[in-house]
Amino acid sequence: MNIYVLIGIIVWLYLLSVMKRSKLTAFYYILGSVGLFYLLILFSRPYWVWYLTQLVIKAVDLFGSWFHMTEDFSQYSLIVIHSAKEQMNLYVDYECSGVIETAAFLGLLTFYPLYNRQEKVFYALFGTFWIFASNVIRLLFVVAFVHFGGSGTYFLAHSILGRLVFYGLVITLYYHTFTYSQVAKSLYEKKNRLFERGGH
Repeated sequence: MNIYVLIGIIVWLYLLSVMKRSKLTAFYYILGSVGLFYLLILFSRPYWVWYLTQLVIKAVDLFGSWFHMTEDFSQYSLIVIHSAKEQMNLYVDYECSGVIETAAFLGLLTFYPLYNRQEKVFYALFGTFWIFASNVIRLLFVVAFVHFGGSGTYFLAHSILGRLVFYGLVITLYYHTFTYSQVAKSLYEKKNRLFERGGH
């Protein structure tokens, strides 16, 4: 580990402890969320990015190959999209892995004051899966567009419509987790009741 990173972590933890003792809740939340986001991004390379990229490729190809639209070349981080006239390579890179969105969500959730530890673990797992699924849906949307419309539709599908679909789903997650916390809490409580019924 880089010595500057280590010093930064120590300073960050010290400032967090000072703010917590001083009951500066808003500053504690902001500094904690931003710091954890930075650390998650920093330590995500190369393993977390590689792992998520491979999972995304396999999930997209699972559905795409079923309809003969895609072919998986995960060793090169590629999905080949088949259309009636041509083939097109879709490179799944750092941006497409969902690491940035997942790290931002986990950073905000970890320091969110309205949830207890068990609730945070539940929403961390739920949110990570939601973002992953949203990313897969976005790429399947791109695959379907290119498959039926050809490579000329790639920019529209990937850079505009696909991102609207993805960020629309992610904003929905953020809204129910942070903005409308009582709805999120009720989801957590419904999950508990469902498991309690299943145990009897």
